[in-house]
Parts: sequence; structure tokens; C-alpha cells
Amino acid sequence: MDNKSSVQARFVQIKSALLDKIERGDMCPGDKVLSENKLAASFGVSRMTARRALSELVVEGILARSQGVGTFVSDSRPMSSILEIRSIDDEIIQRGHRYSNKVLGVHTIHASERQSVWLGVSANSLVFHTKVVHMENELVIQLEDRLVNPALAPQYIEQDFIHTTANHYLSKVAPLTQADHSVEAISPNKELADILEIDITQPCLKISRRTYSSKGIVSYARLYHPGNRYRIGGHLDFHPSN
Repeated sequence: MDNKSSVQARFVQIKSALLDKIERGDMCPGDKVLSENKLAASFGVSRMTARRALSELVVEGILARSQGVGTFVSDSRPMSSILEIRSIDDEIIQRGHRYSNKVLGVHTIHASERQSVWLGVSANSLVFHTKVVHMENELVIQLEDRLVNPALAPQYIEQDFIHTTANHYLSKVAPLTQADHSVEAISPNKELADILEIDITQPCLKISRRTYSSKGIVSYARLYHPGNRYRIGGHLDFHPSN
């Protein structure tokens, strides 16, 4: 390996090590990163090589520099609005990132008593159940666990969810008129942690969302996000009343 290639490999090594720590949650938004000198000493490289690694992560929005203070992990997690409902693939593509997914299951099941309450159907009724993992730049950011009322979307189960999302399809056949949802932090069990590709000690965001069309409840979805890769927010405008 020539000297130029060797420098390139060491610079990539530093970037990868920092990214791994951030993805694992060992370094969180606001945490200070080692200085160029300390990184250089730690990896046995020149200060210029360490500086290049940090500078590229700053340009990519992973790190943020504060003049005279240091370099910190930025809050670069994707953010979705809690105030609107959009298809997750549209959100990811709008950020300029790559969207992909993995379908874990597409089934017709008999609704349990709890599931029947969620969908507003009779217990033991047949309902559709899908589980899809959504990824951004090959990183898992959501497990979508969704129940759908067949009376309002009878062809739902026949869709190819590799090439369309539940949100896209349902918005066409049963346009949204209202929704209610809740957000909570949870600790994942092993199955969920494995699906989200996180350590079982990492917290998750769980969004429970029920959507309605003009004819009734269309779907009930539980959306699970790795807490260290995702955030939600919103903006409200308030106007004084006359």
C-alpha cells in the first residue's frame, strides 16, 4: 500500500470508529469529541489526518464545531413531525437519503379482543396484519406493525410492500380524515432490539397511531424507532383571538 492509500485508510478508520460509537449510543448528541491531537495520538496518525476525519463529519452534519470550545456530536437524527402524517419513504427521500425496506410479514389474522377495540371491529373478526422494517441509508429507523380493517381496504393484503408503503396505499383507497396518536419511550425486548439492530439496553420511541377515513377506523399502527437514530418534533403557530 502506498503512502497516499495508507493515509486514506487511516482517515476512514477514524471516521468509522466515531460513527460506530454514535450509532451504538456510546456518544450522544452534545457529547464532546476528542481533540485533533488526542485523536491523532489514539490512532497513531498525524494531526492533519485526524483533522480531515473530523472536518468531513462536520460537513456531513454528524459533528458540529464551536470555535474555541471544541467539536461535539450534533443531533443529526432524522426528525418526523408529530403534527402531520407522511409516508416514511417520502421523508427519507426528501432528506436526500436512500430508502429501502424489508417485509417481515403480511397476514390475515383473527383479531384479539384488544385488537378488535383498536380497529373498532368485532372480536375474532378477520383483519390484515403487516410488519415492515424501514431503513434510511441501510440503517433501520422504523418497525411498522400495522393492523388494517378489510372492510375499508379490501385489497390491502395483495399489495407489494417492497415497492409501496402502507401509508401510500391507504391514503389512496381510504383518504385520511382524522387520526389520534400517542408517543412513549420504551425498553425493547430481545426480538424488537434484534429487528431494530440495537442493543437491548437502548431505549426506543413507540408511536401508536389510529387513522380514520370518512367511513370509520382504517388502521392501527405501532411504529417503533431506535431512540438514538430518530426524533420527532413539530412547529405550532399561535394567533391571538379577536
